[in-house]
Amino acid sequence: MEMNQGSLYVVGTPIGNLSDISERAIHTLKSVDFIAAEDTRISGLLLSKLDIKNKLTSYFEHNAKFKEEKIVQRIINGESCAVITDAGMPCISDPGESLVKHCREAGIPIYVVPGPCAVTSALALSGISAKRFSFEGFLSTSPKERREHLDSLKESRYTLIFYEAPHKLKKTLSDLLTFFGDRRVSLCREMTKMYEEVLTGRISEMLTLYGDEPGTKSPKGEYVIVVEGLPPPAKSPRVNKYEKYSKIK
Repeated sequence: MEMNQGSLYVVGTPIGNLSDISERAIHTLKSVDFIAAEDTRISGLLLSKLDIKNKLTSYFEHNAKFKEEKIVQRIINGESCAVITDAGMPCISDPGESLVKHCREAGIPIYVVPGPCAVTSALALSGISAKRFSFEGFLSTSPKERREHLDSLKESRYTLIFYEAPHKLKKTLSDLLTFFGDRRVSLCREMTKMYEEVLTGRISEMLTLYGDEPGTKSPKGEYVIVVEGLPPPAKSPRVNKYEKYSKIK
């Protein structure tokens, strides 16, 4: 498969287990002229295992505005580029969205090479309804924005999915309990890695499990939190109209 010159490739990479990378992703990364990576140190380890050298350029949140112009210009000049993140699909709570937007505006052809994604993997493992869901990413560290975000979701009947760091897990669980009540929740961590773990139960049970008492668990690894949506209201019992009128004397 030949690379299309003057094109951008959005490439999914493993979220843990390196064996999950696809043949097409390997071929693409080997064939493009250069690779825009969120963290060149982390991506360098993956590329080293694939025997790919001298193709990386740094592209992350804090240099995106500066680097996008250069990346887009290189593609316009005829080079092919793959954008990758530290793990999973670019653009999904990771760098890449803005680059794709600028390439679209410049008329650059864009192709996707699908790969692992923590959002859908956690949803599949959770046992919570996957019919309709909303990915909410990381909650803000600003108390005001955090409250407004959670308050806007408390009436949602969709399954809700959040990302969270281990040192913020207990605070987030406490906030979820406050705004959503004691709903069912699934905590998925270290997916596809050696210490993969999925815990399910009520939010209050997870808070007890990760409590401050001796013998409780200590949060480790990155978490995906899957929360059930607001249950539908209980239906009133249906009254047979003939039975209703037969009682009137």
